[in-house]
Amino acid sequence: MSPITIRDVKTILTAPQNINLVVVKVETSEPGLYGLGCATFTQRYLAVAEAVEQYLKPFLIGKDVSRIEDLWQSAMVSSYWRNGPVLNNALSGVDMALWDIKGKTANLPLYELFGGKCREAAAVYRHADGRDVQELEQSVGALKEQGYRFIRCQMGGYGGKHTNLHKPEGALHGAYYDPQAYARSVPRMLEHIRNRFGFELELLHDIHERLVPIDAVRLAKDVEPYRLFFLEDALAPEHIDYFHMIRSQCATPLAMGELFVHPMEWTPLIANRLIDFIRVHISAIGGITPSRKLATVCEAFGIRTAWHGPGDVSPVGHAANVHLDISSHNFGVQEWTPLGEELQAVFPGCPQVKDGYVYPNDKPGLGIDLDEKLAERYPCTNKLPEWTLARTPDGTSVRP
Repeated sequence: MSPITIRDVKTILTAPQNINLVVVKVETSEPGLYGLGCATFTQRYLAVAEAVEQYLKPFLIGKDVSRIEDLWQSAMVSSYWRNGPVLNNALSGVDMALWDIKGKTANLPLYELFGGKCREAAAVYRHADGRDVQELEQSVGALKEQGYRFIRCQMGGYGGKHTNLHKPEGALHGAYYDPQAYARSVPRMLEHIRNRFGFELELLHDIHERLVPIDAVRLAKDVEPYRLFFLEDALAPEHIDYFHMIRSQCATPLAMGELFVHPMEWTPLIANRLIDFIRVHISAIGGITPSRKLATVCEAFGIRTAWHGPGDVSPVGHAANVHLDISSHNFGVQEWTPLGEELQAVFPGCPQVKDGYVYPNDKPGLGIDLDEKLAERYPCTNKLPEWTLARTPDGTSVRP
């Protein structure tokens, strides 16, 4: 029997919820057989699309779709320089699509190819926000009523929003915030929510790299009494050595990895047990192939998974997250962003959430499809999100 080969590689750009999404479609020599993969890098979506079309597509045409590992390894090194978010996302789109095809040819959902279910569904966490503690309390209460038991609490978005900013004359445009005011507000916020809801809810909080390292250390200590499920992205990737200091001073569980793109970023954190949850954006590290390996390494060190799952992950990427969640023994929790009606119409077969758990469907492969004609109705726009232009009160550009 002759092998099934790659006939064409297409890139689909769409924004049904006003967030730029990149999806790769790998078509095969077998009529009607194709796979979908997420390659979404919202802020540089055109660069990813160009990398797929101009470099990966000619590299892949005619190759055997069954040889996922070899295709991943050879494509990764074919550019010589590697492990950057643009090329990793481009490769992820192909990698996920090949796994989707693998599941379809086996007539099995992907979680079966990964060893089968460890659980029937994956617990998810939702984001609660508010301009003050009263609004946040209402948001948390509403999510609790919907069945969610893991809730991330923010107040005024990342870094908070403070109107009394003392800015210099001629300050440049940006998303301004006050790091010190933000750091003082978080313990008070968590104390209010705990007093209102007790300890039955699992609370999370995202620093989003908005503090200098020593202030992140202090905040991790300050929130320890409120028993967070985890504190997310306390440090930027450039400052991971400070995790030693946090670990030595408090027992607040730590989640890290949203911005990671290179194995040398997560390896020391895992090997030294400096974090409790790995939460990479799986398309940013190259797709399902490296993510499965990362989950296995983490399991050996007692670290759980909490894959990145914001609005700038396509439903294809969300489906990949869920298949990994269901089949990984060391799953922790899954970040979840509601999938609107327009998004579900463009992507039939989206994973469904019921009472705080997300369920995969039992269709072969990733179990999700794409209506290309409908996707065309929601064009992407080449405009940077406001939150990526973060500045401190004196106007200094800082990490978003």
